[in-house]
Amino acid sequence: MAKKVWFITGASRGFGRIWAEAALERGDLVAATARKLTDVEDLSERFGDRVLPLALDVTDTEQVKKAVAAAYGHFGRLDVVLNNAGYSLVGMIEEVSEGDVRTLFETNVFGTLRVIQAALPFLRAQGSGHIVGVSSMLGLTAIPLLGLYCSSKWAFESLHESLAQEVKAFGIQVTLLEPGAYATDFGNATSAKTSAELEAYNPLRQQVASMITNMEKGDPRATSDAALTIVDAEAPPLRLFIGSSGLPRIRSVYEARIALWEKWSELSNSAQGRPQN
Repeated sequence: MAKKVWFITGASRGFGRIWAEAALERGDLVAATARKLTDVEDLSERFGDRVLPLALDVTDTEQVKKAVAAAYGHFGRLDVVLNNAGYSLVGMIEEVSEGDVRTLFETNVFGTLRVIQAALPFLRAQGSGHIVGVSSMLGLTAIPLLGLYCSSKWAFESLHESLAQEVKAFGIQVTLLEPGAYATDFGNATSAKTSAELEAYNPLRQQVASMITNMEKGDPRATSDAALTIVDAEAPPLRLFIGSSGLPRIRSVYEARIALWEKWSELSNSAQGRPQN
Protein backbone atom coordinates (compact mmCIF):
# COMPACT_ATOMS: atom_id res chain seq x y z
CA MET A 1 0.00 0.00 0.00
CA ALA A 2 1.31 3.46 -0.95
CA LYS A 3 2.34 5.76 1.86
CA LYS A 4 -0.33 8.26 2.82
CA VAL A 5 0.29 11.92 3.60
CA TRP A 6 -1.59 13.19 6.65
CA PHE A 7 -2.30 16.73 7.86
CA ILE A 8 -3.29 16.55 11.54
CA THR A 9 -4.46 19.35 13.81
CA GLY A 10 -4.13 18.96 17.56
CA ALA A 11 -1.27 16.49 17.22
CA SER A 12 0.32 17.35 20.54
CA ARG A 13 -1.79 15.00 22.67
CA GLY A 14 -4.82 12.73 22.79
CA PHE A 15 -6.12 11.06 19.67
CA GLY A 16 -4.20 13.45 17.42
CA ARG A 17 -0.86 12.38 18.88
CA ILE A 18 -1.78 8.68 19.04
CA TRP A 19 -2.94 8.54 15.43
CA ALA A 20 0.00 10.62 14.19
CA GLU A 21 2.40 8.15 15.82
CA ALA A 22 0.46 5.18 14.43
CA ALA A 23 0.62 6.61 10.90
CA LEU A 24 4.33 7.35 11.20
CA GLU A 25 5.12 3.96 12.68
CA ARG A 26 3.67 2.22 9.65
CA GLY A 27 5.64 4.44 7.26
CA ASP A 28 3.18 7.20 6.38
CA LEU A 29 4.12 10.88 6.16
CA VAL A 30 2.60 13.39 8.58
CA ALA A 31 2.32 17.15 8.87
CA ALA A 32 1.81 17.32 12.64
CA THR A 33 0.44 20.62 13.90
CA ALA A 34 -0.06 22.10 17.36
CA ARG A 35 -0.44 25.57 18.81
CA LYS A 36 3.13 25.33 20.14
CA LEU A 37 5.77 23.99 17.76
CA THR A 38 7.72 22.54 20.69
CA ASP A 39 4.81 20.17 21.40
CA VAL A 40 5.33 18.29 18.12
CA GLU A 41 9.05 18.79 17.40
CA ASP A 42 9.91 15.58 19.26
CA LEU A 43 8.25 13.63 16.44
CA SER A 44 11.04 14.75 14.11
CA GLU A 45 13.62 13.33 16.48
CA ARG A 46 11.87 9.95 16.33
CA PHE A 47 10.70 9.81 12.72
CA GLY A 48 13.07 12.12 10.83
CA ASP A 49 11.95 13.70 7.58
CA ARG A 50 8.74 11.64 7.44
CA VAL A 51 7.17 14.23 9.75
CA LEU A 52 6.75 17.96 9.21
CA PRO A 53 6.10 19.74 12.54
CA LEU A 54 4.13 22.96 12.16
CA ALA A 55 2.87 25.58 14.60
CA LEU A 56 -0.83 26.10 13.99
CA ASP A 57 -3.52 28.01 15.83
CA VAL A 58 -6.72 27.05 13.99
CA THR A 59 -8.34 30.34 15.03
CA ASP A 60 -5.83 32.20 12.81
CA THR A 61 -7.09 32.08 9.21
CA GLU A 62 -3.83 33.14 7.56
CA GLN A 63 -1.78 30.71 9.63
CA VAL A 64 -4.15 27.89 8.64
CA LYS A 65 -3.75 28.72 4.95
CA LYS A 66 0.04 28.86 5.24
CA ALA A 67 0.27 25.61 7.21
CA VAL A 68 -1.88 23.64 4.77
CA ALA A 69 0.02 25.07 1.80
CA ALA A 70 3.35 24.31 3.49
CA ALA A 71 2.34 20.68 4.07
CA TYR A 72 1.18 20.28 0.48
CA GLY A 73 4.32 21.93 -0.86
CA HIS A 74 6.57 19.81 1.32
CA PHE A 75 5.02 16.41 0.57
CA GLY A 76 3.48 17.08 -2.85
CA ARG A 77 -0.01 15.92 -1.92
CA LEU A 78 -2.48 15.50 0.94
CA ASP A 79 -4.28 12.19 1.41
CA VAL A 80 -5.81 12.59 4.87
CA VAL A 81 -6.84 15.87 6.49
CA LEU A 82 -7.61 15.06 10.12
CA ASN A 83 -9.30 17.77 12.19
CA ASN A 84 -8.70 16.86 15.81
CA ALA A 85 -8.09 20.26 17.46
CA GLY A 86 -10.81 21.12 19.93
CA TYR A 87 -11.71 21.47 23.59
CA SER A 88 -14.70 21.42 25.93
CA LEU A 89 -16.61 24.11 27.78
CA VAL A 90 -18.06 22.93 31.09
CA GLY A 91 -21.05 24.82 32.39
CA MET A 92 -24.83 24.93 32.46
CA ILE A 93 -26.52 26.95 29.71
CA GLU A 94 -27.31 29.79 32.14
CA GLU A 95 -23.75 29.84 33.48
CA VAL A 96 -21.62 30.11 30.35
CA SER A 97 -20.53 33.50 29.08
CA GLU A 98 -21.15 34.56 25.50
CA GLY A 99 -17.44 35.26 25.10
CA ASP A 100 -16.48 31.74 26.16
CA VAL A 101 -19.03 30.25 23.77
CA ARG A 102 -17.71 32.34 20.86
CA THR A 103 -14.16 31.25 21.66
CA LEU A 104 -15.26 27.60 21.82
CA PHE A 105 -16.88 27.81 18.38
CA GLU A 106 -13.84 29.63 16.97
CA THR A 107 -11.81 26.49 17.61
CA ASN A 108 -14.27 23.60 17.39
CA VAL A 109 -16.31 24.81 14.41
CA PHE A 110 -14.65 27.72 12.62
CA GLY A 111 -11.17 26.27 13.13
CA THR A 112 -12.28 23.07 11.42
CA LEU A 113 -13.97 25.07 8.66
CA ARG A 114 -10.78 27.04 8.05
CA VAL A 115 -8.71 23.89 7.63
CA ILE A 116 -11.26 22.31 5.31
CA GLN A 117 -11.53 25.42 3.15
CA ALA A 118 -7.73 25.71 2.95
CA ALA A 119 -7.31 22.06 1.99
CA LEU A 120 -10.12 21.67 -0.54
CA PRO A 121 -8.46 23.46 -3.49
CA PHE A 122 -5.51 21.04 -3.22
CA LEU A 123 -7.75 17.99 -2.83
CA ARG A 124 -9.96 18.99 -5.76
CA ALA A 125 -6.92 19.60 -7.95
CA GLN A 126 -5.47 16.16 -7.19
CA GLY A 127 -8.89 14.50 -7.48
CA SER A 128 -8.64 12.64 -4.20
CA GLY A 129 -8.40 12.98 -0.45
CA HIS A 130 -10.10 12.02 2.78
CA ILE A 131 -11.34 14.63 5.25
CA VAL A 132 -11.68 13.09 8.71
CA GLY A 133 -13.28 14.98 11.59
CA VAL A 134 -12.99 13.93 15.22
CA SER A 135 -16.49 14.46 16.57
CA SER A 136 -18.00 12.79 19.63
CA MET A 137 -20.92 10.68 20.72
CA LEU A 138 -22.07 14.05 22.10
CA GLY A 139 -22.36 15.26 18.52
CA LEU A 140 -25.47 13.07 18.31
CA THR A 141 -26.98 13.43 21.76
CA ALA A 142 -26.66 16.09 24.44
CA ILE A 143 -26.25 16.03 28.20
CA PRO A 144 -26.45 18.72 30.89
CA LEU A 145 -23.30 20.62 31.88
CA LEU A 146 -21.69 20.11 28.45
CA GLY A 147 -24.47 21.68 26.39
CA LEU A 148 -22.27 24.17 24.55
CA TYR A 149 -19.62 21.57 23.75
CA CYS A 150 -22.42 19.33 22.47
CA SER A 151 -23.77 22.16 20.32
CA SER A 152 -20.34 22.75 18.78
CA LYS A 153 -20.15 19.07 17.86
CA TRP A 154 -23.69 19.06 16.46
CA ALA A 155 -22.57 21.91 14.18
CA PHE A 156 -19.40 19.92 13.41
CA GLU A 157 -21.53 16.91 12.43
CA SER A 158 -23.82 18.80 10.06
CA LEU A 159 -20.87 20.60 8.48
CA HIS A 160 -19.29 17.26 7.54
CA GLU A 161 -22.57 15.67 6.44
CA SER A 162 -23.18 18.49 3.97
CA LEU A 163 -19.53 18.51 2.93
CA ALA A 164 -19.62 14.81 2.04
CA GLN A 165 -22.40 15.47 -0.46
CA GLU A 166 -20.67 18.52 -1.92
CA VAL A 167 -17.25 16.98 -2.58
CA LYS A 168 -18.15 13.43 -3.58
CA ALA A 169 -17.96 14.30 -7.28
CA PHE A 170 -14.34 15.43 -6.83
CA GLY A 171 -13.21 12.04 -5.49
CA ILE A 172 -12.99 13.37 -1.92
CA GLN A 173 -14.28 11.26 0.97
CA VAL A 174 -15.50 12.44 4.37
CA THR A 175 -15.69 10.57 7.67
CA LEU A 176 -16.80 11.58 11.15
CA LEU A 177 -15.16 9.66 13.98
CA GLU A 178 -17.39 9.62 17.07
CA PRO A 179 -15.54 8.49 20.21
CA GLY A 180 -17.24 7.63 23.46
CA ALA A 181 -15.49 8.10 26.81
CA TYR A 182 -11.73 7.48 26.76
CA ALA A 183 -8.94 7.80 29.30
CA THR A 184 -7.36 10.85 27.66
CA ASP A 185 -6.64 14.29 29.14
CA PHE A 186 -9.73 15.73 27.42
CA GLY A 187 -11.46 16.69 30.65
CA ASN A 188 -8.51 18.32 32.37
CA ALA A 189 -7.61 22.01 32.55
CA THR A 190 -5.55 21.91 29.34
CA SER A 191 -8.48 20.60 27.28
CA ALA A 192 -11.53 22.13 28.97
CA LYS A 193 -12.66 25.51 30.28
CA THR A 194 -15.04 25.71 33.23
CA SER A 195 -17.60 28.49 33.66
CA ALA A 196 -18.56 30.21 36.89
CA GLU A 197 -21.07 28.13 38.84
CA LEU A 198 -24.55 29.06 40.06
CA GLU A 199 -25.55 27.36 43.31
CA ALA A 200 -29.01 26.50 42.00
CA TYR A 201 -27.49 23.95 39.62
CA ASN A 202 -25.24 22.22 42.17
CA PRO A 203 -27.43 19.09 42.63
CA LEU A 204 -27.60 18.45 38.87
CA ARG A 205 -23.91 19.33 38.49
CA GLN A 206 -22.93 16.75 41.08
CA GLN A 207 -25.16 14.15 39.44
CA VAL A 208 -23.65 14.70 35.98
CA ALA A 209 -20.09 14.89 37.33
CA SER A 210 -20.61 11.57 39.12
CA MET A 211 -21.99 9.99 35.96
CA ILE A 212 -18.97 11.14 33.94
CA THR A 213 -16.49 10.05 36.61
CA ASN A 214 -18.01 6.58 36.80
CA MET A 215 -18.19 5.99 33.06
CA GLU A 216 -16.18 3.06 31.77
CA LYS A 217 -13.39 4.65 29.76
CA GLY A 218 -11.69 3.04 26.80
CA ASP A 219 -7.96 2.74 26.14
CA PRO A 220 -7.07 5.49 23.64
CA ARG A 221 -4.15 3.44 22.29
CA ALA A 222 -6.62 0.78 21.18
CA THR A 223 -8.15 3.22 18.66
CA SER A 224 -5.22 3.34 16.23
CA ASP A 225 -6.23 0.31 14.15
CA ALA A 226 -9.72 1.71 13.65
CA ALA A 227 -8.38 5.08 12.48
CA LEU A 228 -5.90 3.48 10.08
CA THR A 229 -8.50 1.06 8.73
CA ILE A 230 -10.91 3.90 7.98
CA VAL A 231 -8.39 5.96 6.01
CA ASP A 232 -7.37 2.83 4.06
CA ALA A 233 -10.95 1.82 3.24
CA GLU A 234 -12.00 2.04 -0.39
CA ALA A 235 -15.48 3.17 0.64
CA PRO A 236 -15.24 4.59 4.17
CA PRO A 237 -18.43 5.37 6.08
CA LEU A 238 -19.61 8.90 6.77
CA ARG A 239 -19.83 8.05 10.47
CA LEU A 240 -17.98 5.58 12.68
CA PHE A 241 -18.32 5.11 16.43
CA ILE A 242 -14.97 4.75 18.17
CA GLY A 243 -15.49 2.38 21.07
CA SER A 244 -18.30 0.08 22.16
CA SER A 245 -20.52 2.55 24.04
CA GLY A 246 -21.73 4.63 21.11
CA LEU A 247 -24.13 2.34 19.28
CA PRO A 248 -26.12 1.14 22.33
CA ARG A 249 -26.46 4.70 23.61
CA ILE A 250 -27.49 6.21 20.29
CA ARG A 251 -29.83 3.33 19.46
CA SER A 252 -31.83 4.07 22.62
CA VAL A 253 -31.76 7.82 21.94
CA TYR A 254 -33.05 7.46 18.38
CA GLU A 255 -35.71 4.94 19.39
CA ALA A 256 -37.01 7.45 21.94
CA ARG A 257 -36.93 10.28 19.40
CA ILE A 258 -38.86 8.31 16.79
CA ALA A 259 -41.43 7.19 19.38
CA LEU A 260 -41.96 10.83 20.41
CA TRP A 261 -42.34 12.01 16.80
CA GLU A 262 -44.80 9.19 16.15
CA LYS A 263 -46.81 10.14 19.24
CA TRP A 264 -47.22 13.69 17.99
CA SER A 265 -47.44 12.84 14.27
CA GLU A 266 -51.16 13.64 13.99
CA LEU A 267 -50.55 17.20 15.14
CA SER A 268 -47.48 17.46 12.90
CA ASN A 269 -49.45 16.29 9.86
CA SER A 270 -52.32 18.64 10.59
CA ALA A 271 -49.89 21.56 10.30
CA GLN A 272 -49.16 20.66 6.65
CA GLY A 273 -52.40 22.25 5.43
CA ARG A 274 -53.59 21.91 1.89
CA PRO A 275 -51.08 21.58 -0.98
CA GLN A 276 -50.12 24.94 -2.44
CA ASN A 277 -49.69 25.37 -6.20
